[in-house]
Amino acid sequence: MSASSDPVSRLQPVLRLLSLPAKVRKLGGGPMVAAIVLAIIAVAVLLAPLYIPHDPLAINALNRLKGPSESNLLGTDAFGRDLFSRVMMGGRVSLFIGIGAAVTSVLIGLAIGLVSGFFRLADAIIMRIMDSLMAIPSILLAIALVALNGPSLWSVIAAITIPEIPRVVRLVRSVVLSVREEPYVEAAVALGSSMPKILWQHLMPNTLAPLTVQATYICASAILTEAILSFLGAGVSTEIPTWGNIMAEGRMHFQLKPSLIFWPGLMLSLCILSINLLGDTARDLLDPRLRKREG
Repeated sequence: MSASSDPVSRLQPVLRLLSLPAKVRKLGGGPMVAAIVLAIIAVAVLLAPLYIPHDPLAINALNRLKGPSESNLLGTDAFGRDLFSRVMMGGRVSLFIGIGAAVTSVLIGLAIGLVSGFFRLADAIIMRIMDSLMAIPSILLAIALVALNGPSLWSVIAAITIPEIPRVVRLVRSVVLSVREEPYVEAAVALGSSMPKILWQHLMPNTLAPLTVQATYICASAILTEAILSFLGAGVSTEIPTWGNIMAEGRMHFQLKPSLIFWPGLMLSLCILSINLLGDTARDLLDPRLRKREG
């Protein structure tokens, strides 16, 4: 392989990511609707402090379980708190947990996967550790970690992130095992390039496409896992509203007021569905094997 084609080969994964928005527009309405719905939810919850009518933590015992009104658009919960304000502010925390878990697990998994895939001796040790973590059901591991550290926001993010790291490591490792045999990587090794340079410039760009897809699935899974932990009493502290917490508290009064679960559940479902649909679209666009089948 000539030296002139070497940079082009390394930049192919990056170029595929940059061309992704233009390709999405050609796929039709589904991905576009998902992107619009997700953008609306993200903007609505991020700007919530600017327009919510009430303090989401303010308790009013005289206003318990009220229906929708001008002052309370979605009514109130069992403690008299404004449901609309809690759903909007809870979305901020739920999205933060999803994005935080996705970014953290991808960054840690990328670093470990690069080392595991390139260094054979380290691979044997690292993969046995990853296999041990994957042998434990993720929800049980998350509950155990939250129980040890307490129901704080950061402990929940850590509890969701740790079970996801082995999956990212295995994904990055599989990419590195195939790419490290490429001529330009072997040439870099023969020329005496440093290991960090080889990992960063030659191997890491090839992992961007699959990691982008994996990050969307981790984000959606983290939002759902937080809701599951809240239902089991091992989620974020009830002082911090999340979609999961709101539904967990509302289940006791579901027969009297189904909207306590319906509205946060609707937001949760739309958010996860949109993220997963965009993840499937990214996979279809970034996977060369799928493009060859369609061609």
